[in-house]
Amino acid sequence: MVIALRINGQEEQLEKCTIEGLVAVKGLVAASLVVEHNGRIVKQTDWHTVLLRHGDVLELLNFVGGG
Repeated sequence: MVIALRINGQEEQLEKCTIEGLVAVKGLVAASLVVEHNGRIVKQTDWHTVLLRHGDVLELLNFVGGG
Protein backbone atom coordinates (compact mmCIF):
# COMPACT_ATOMS: atom_id res chain seq x y z
CA MET A 1 0.00 0.00 0.00
CA VAL A 2 1.39 3.40 -0.99
CA ILE A 3 1.06 6.26 1.48
CA ALA A 4 1.65 10.00 1.11
CA LEU A 5 3.52 11.86 3.82
CA ARG A 6 5.68 14.92 4.33
CA ILE A 7 9.41 14.42 4.94
CA ASN A 8 11.48 17.52 5.74
CA GLY A 9 8.80 19.70 4.18
CA GLN A 10 8.51 17.71 0.95
CA GLU A 11 5.56 15.55 -0.06
CA GLU A 12 6.65 11.98 -0.72
CA GLN A 13 4.94 8.72 -1.56
CA LEU A 14 6.28 5.37 -0.43
CA GLU A 15 5.23 1.89 0.51
CA LYS A 16 3.76 1.63 3.99
CA CYS A 17 6.61 0.85 6.41
CA THR A 18 8.10 1.67 9.80
CA ILE A 19 10.54 4.47 10.54
CA GLU A 20 13.27 1.82 10.57
CA GLY A 21 12.21 0.72 7.08
CA LEU A 22 12.19 4.29 5.80
CA VAL A 23 15.71 4.90 7.10
CA ALA A 24 16.89 1.73 5.35
CA VAL A 25 15.14 2.54 2.05
CA LYS A 26 16.65 6.02 1.99
CA GLY A 27 20.11 4.65 2.85
CA LEU A 28 20.52 6.96 5.83
CA VAL A 29 23.07 6.45 8.60
CA ALA A 30 21.05 5.74 11.74
CA ALA A 31 23.90 6.52 14.14
CA SER A 32 23.74 10.27 13.45
CA LEU A 33 20.01 10.56 12.73
CA VAL A 34 17.19 11.97 14.84
CA VAL A 35 13.61 11.41 13.68
CA GLU A 36 10.67 13.60 14.62
CA HIS A 37 7.31 11.95 13.84
CA ASN A 38 4.23 14.18 13.98
CA GLY A 39 5.98 16.60 16.34
CA ARG A 40 7.45 13.95 18.67
CA ILE A 41 11.05 12.74 18.69
CA VAL A 42 11.18 8.95 18.41
CA LYS A 43 14.00 7.01 20.08
CA GLN A 44 16.00 4.84 17.69
CA THR A 45 15.11 1.80 19.80
CA ASP A 46 11.44 2.42 18.91
CA TRP A 47 11.84 2.99 15.16
CA HIS A 48 10.84 -0.60 14.36
CA THR A 49 7.52 -0.14 16.21
CA VAL A 50 6.31 3.11 14.59
CA LEU A 51 4.27 2.33 11.49
CA LEU A 52 4.07 5.28 9.10
CA ARG A 53 0.60 6.26 7.94
CA HIS A 54 -0.91 8.44 5.24
CA GLY A 55 -0.55 12.12 6.19
CA ASP A 56 2.28 11.71 8.71
CA VAL A 57 4.85 14.48 9.03
CA LEU A 58 8.51 13.56 9.53
CA GLU A 59 11.62 15.60 10.12
CA LEU A 60 14.87 13.70 9.59
CA LEU A 61 17.76 15.50 11.25
CA ASN A 62 21.30 14.39 10.55
CA PHE A 63 23.92 15.64 12.99
CA VAL A 64 27.37 16.33 11.60
CA GLY A 65 30.40 17.11 13.73
CA GLY A 66 32.83 19.78 12.77
CA GLY A 67 34.88 22.68 13.93
